[in-house]
Amino acid sequence: MESLITDTNTSHALKEWAVAVNALEQGKTIILLRKGGISEESNRFKVAYDHVLLYPTYEHQQPHLLKPEYANQVTPVASGWHPETIRIGSWAEITDIFQVSDEQTVSALLPYHIWNEQFVSDRLKWKPRQPLYILLLRAYKLAQPQVISYRQKYGGCKSWIDLLEPISIQDKTPVLTNEEYLEQVGEILHIIRK
Repeated sequence: MESLITDTNTSHALKEWAVAVNALEQGKTIILLRKGGISEESNRFKVAYDHVLLYPTYEHQQPHLLKPEYANQVTPVASGWHPETIRIGSWAEITDIFQVSDEQTVSALLPYHIWNEQFVSDRLKWKPRQPLYILLLRAYKLAQPQVISYRQKYGGCKSWIDLLEPISIQDKTPVLTNEEYLEQVGEILHIIRK
């Protein structure tokens, strides 16, 4: 993977449901489950960077695919709707990447993420020949959240975007302590390697 930190700024961002970005920023999860957007390069999900800004999206959030405690945080929006501005409050180091196709393994990870059983089943069935990517992210809050203007180039069903202006990630605060993060990673690895 290419590191996207140049000095102390980056413009590379990972698009994810706003509810998931909030959960990462609050230390409620360290897991993202991905197969990629429809507009992915070569129609496959690929992790190109090991450090990414977390870019919240709203258009495809679906409360019925979330656990109840997260479903009530989502207000559905019309297809094609985007806010005029986006708050970027965090970035993450992608520490581990796993490809999983076994539903039993993915189901065993339910306590560690925000999605429900239906989401897991739907993700595994969509493009069934492609594995589900399990990303473990060490999230950091930016010292000063940045509000950027929405640009049309940020839209579309793709996972990765480059912001027009880089954002400083120098002054950061880890969401979880090193010990807390490593404990969760260990528990997740135990499940995946069974």
